[in-house]
Order: sequence, then structure tokens, then C-alpha cells
Amino acid sequence: MATHFDPSAAAQSDSGIFGLPHTPEEAHVVVIPVPFEATTSYGGGTSDGPSAVLEASRQVDLFDVETGRPYERGIALLPESEDLRAWNTEAKARAEVVIEAGGIHSGDAELVAAARDVNVLCEKMNDAVYAEARRWLEEGKRVCVLGGDHSVSYGIIRAHAEKYPGMGVLHLDAHADLRVAYEGFTWSHASIMYNVARNLPGVKTLVQVGLRDMSQEEFKYIEDSKGRIHGFFDATLQQNRFDGMTWNQQVKQMVELLPQQVYLSFDIDGLDPTLCPNTGTPVPGGLSFAETVAIVAGIVRSGRTIIGLDLVEVAPDPNGGEWDANVGARLLYKMIGWMLKSEQR
Repeated sequence: MATHFDPSAAAQSDSGIFGLPHTPEEAHVVVIPVPFEATTSYGGGTSDGPSAVLEASRQVDLFDVETGRPYERGIALLPESEDLRAWNTEAKARAEVVIEAGGIHSGDAELVAAARDVNVLCEKMNDAVYAEARRWLEEGKRVCVLGGDHSVSYGIIRAHAEKYPGMGVLHLDAHADLRVAYEGFTWSHASIMYNVARNLPGVKTLVQVGLRDMSQEEFKYIEDSKGRIHGFFDATLQQNRFDGMTWNQQVKQMVELLPQQVYLSFDIDGLDPTLCPNTGTPVPGGLSFAETVAIVAGIVRSGRTIIGLDLVEVAPDPNGGEWDANVGARLLYKMIGWMLKSEQR
């Protein structure tokens, strides 16, 4: 880290994430940008989320009342991969015809072939993210992913589940993401947690918070998971509040279900959509920023360790506004701050 760095000065236009000067080798926290959104089934733009969050992050003050000075450990955002960009462009073009048809249910050979091509490209993306995350984990870094749609989380969760078997995943989202091969896409953003639960035995527990839009099959999948998956539904959380239960009491219920080592997977649409109006699939209801941070803080205050995280589905305003990216950047800094604080006990 440069000796002349002033954390209170204005960030330079060519600086790294949060205006920091760290290289990935110097930083303790390495953030992998994944500009990929091939299976997005409603609104788009999340492939530009990493670059938008990078730009907005330079406006974030680096001292944090709750977590102190996270920047001192070093935070670095890797350059975007040209391969990931190219795969995203190709996959989106192939996926378009499938999405417009509502999936491959008709059995049309062209649709089935297009979905197969998208699945192959998604597998390449998954493998690339996994390899990058594993590389930095082996060097002793804390590793994060910045998406992109939620499908991009699989590779980094896989890498963490191998390194930390028995870990839990805290999943903040409006959606359960437990659909099977949604629209014919095996690696759909709507199937990320189904793939995690099905393929990654190193994930002991999945705790989902903020759920308010799901299929009956997804609800049953949670019920049939024999306690491996726990859903905290938005309607229930709000009713508990109306009945006088404090938010901290509800957070305690969530956290008590998690093992010692916790991975955070946060879809920005888990928040109240006034905080992220341009995300691809906004749903009324959701969590406030303060409620969200209280959940992350509750993990650390319980004595558990946050081992890694992702933030996905941030989509910049097509009219040029920076609100979504601003919220995303500040949530990312809070999560990183609490992750680092969980190491310092």
C-alpha cells in the first residue's frame, strides 16, 4: 500500500475499488468481477454491475463507525475477464430466443439446442470463477464475487465449500432460486441455490432471508430438505414485527441456524426495491439497508466467522443515475468490513 495514501482524500479517477491503491497481491480481500447475465429472464443490465459499483465505490467514506477501517487490510478488484465478457455476449444471444419462447417446454429442436449452448457457456463461466476463487483462497485471501446475475455465484461457493466443508450459506434474496433448470437453463440465476444444494455437500446449511416470490415447488423443496434449508419469508418477518418481536430477536433466530463458518450470498433484490429499482427482478417488500447490515453484524457478534461473499444483480440505471450502484457499493463495503471484523476476535 502506498505510504502517502490519505483515506480522507477524494478518490482518484484511476484508483481501485473504494479509491484504494492496493494490488491483488497486496490486498487481503480480492474481489472478482463477473460481468455475466446470460439467463436473466426479466430486466437486464447486471453484467454492467461490477463496473458501475467500481465507479460508485469511489464515493464511499472509508472510515466506518461499526467496523472501523476495513481498507487498511487491503481490498482489490481484479480486472474484468475478456473471456467472461465474450461468453456473456455469446450466451445472451443464444438465450434470447429461448427466453422469448418462455423456455423449451415445446420441445422445439432449435430452442433445445440454444439452451444447450447456453448451458455449456455457463459451465465455462462457472469453471473460470471457481478456478479464480480457488487460486486466491489458496494464497490466504478473503475472496468475493461481484456480479452479474445470481448464476455467477456457483463457482465461488463451490471453492469455499471445498475449503471450508460444513460451512453455511446465508442467502439474502427476494427469490428462493431453487428452481430446476429454469426455462431449460441448468445454470439459471433462478436455479443457483438448487445447484448449490444438489451438488455441494460441503454446504451444511442454507439460510434464506427476505423470500417473497417463489413457486410452490420451491416452497416444498425447502420443506422437504430435512432442516438443511431454512426459509425466512418476508411476510412472516413483517408479521413478527407487527406482533412486537424486535429485529434483533429475529436476526438471532436466523444466525442460530448457521454453523461456525458462514458464506454470504446477497442478491440486491432482497432489499426494498426503492433501494435498487433497476435490478432485474424487483419485488415489493424486502429489507431496509439497516436491517440487512444488522443481519451481517449479527453473524459476527455471535462469534461466527464470515469466510467469503458475493453481491449480485446490481444493475445500473439505464438513464445514467447512480443510485443502485451507490447502494451496492455501500453494502459491499459493509459486508467486507464485517467479514474482516469476524477474523479479528
